[in-house]
Amino acid sequence: MKLYLPFKKMRILTFFTLLFIGFSYSSANAETSKRIALSFDDAPRGTGPMFSGNERSEALIAALAKVNAGPVAFFVTTKNLDLNDNRVRIGSYAKAGHLIANHSHNHPWLHKIDAKTYIEGIDTAESLLEGFDNRRPWFRFPYLDEGRTLEKRDKVRQALTKRGLKNGYVTVDNFDWYLEQKWLEAAQSQQNVDLDALRLVYIDVLVGAVDFFDSLARETLDRSPAHVLLLHENDLAALFIDDLVVELRKQGWEIISPDEAYQDPIASKTPQTLMAGEGLVAALAVEKGIEAGRLSHLAVEETQIDQLLADRLVFRTSGALELSNPH
Repeated sequence: MKLYLPFKKMRILTFFTLLFIGFSYSSANAETSKRIALSFDDAPRGTGPMFSGNERSEALIAALAKVNAGPVAFFVTTKNLDLNDNRVRIGSYAKAGHLIANHSHNHPWLHKIDAKTYIEGIDTAESLLEGFDNRRPWFRFPYLDEGRTLEKRDKVRQALTKRGLKNGYVTVDNFDWYLEQKWLEAAQSQQNVDLDALRLVYIDVLVGAVDFFDSLARETLDRSPAHVLLLHENDLAALFIDDLVVELRKQGWEIISPDEAYQDPIASKTPQTLMAGEGLVAALAVEKGIEAGRLSHLAVEETQIDQLLADRLVFRTSGALELSNPH
């Protein structure tokens, strides 16, 4: 026997059915979408293998604008903020629409100093950052070091809460700083530097890191969170961030604002493990029972990066030093 429903009831049923389908689709899409925010530590850095500090800031702002990748977050270490044009440089990031946050005053390891001194450094940095536009109440632990005792870690966590500061966590860790170090060493020893090969290494290392931590999140958290990529304000970023963004987009990643990323549900997670040095996803994975050995991958292993640089012939001992911009 056929069951006929009044037209009005059918319309209501259809409306709620479509609403449910739409909600289900949106929820599923949120769980499977690939979203990532960019963040840069240690600004303002000094002269690198190619750029002065001022030149780097100008190049980095231009490269981010070229690929419409902003806003990004700059986590500022304030020790040298009032030297040279450093305050102007941080202001230029803010003027370009980027976000400014706290990365301590003098970049200490938490496990090497007492909690009181560490917290005083946070306060000093906060006072020096007053007045900048686009300030955010985020603090990122230097070296991602949250201490090696629960007592010290919790004292700092409590201090952050008291001051209204949130942990400016990352979900994707990598050794871009080590790549910069190897480039600087090569430049100082008058080696040839194949910048196009270096660009490809930079992209491969960072995209590999993103893929690694996203796979780890999907395995242990059953979802892909809005990721936060750790980068450093260095010459590599100034030269190649636009290429990295293009490649990430080719791989299906949407570049989002750090504001959006820090609204993800993962931001409410507070791991109790002291193994925080590879970021939030890794810490949560350890709490889920992932062995520390499984956190090893190309982007956080110096020997693997050395081998990749050698295989790609990035640095060569013969010939004159070549430091031309590949763009």
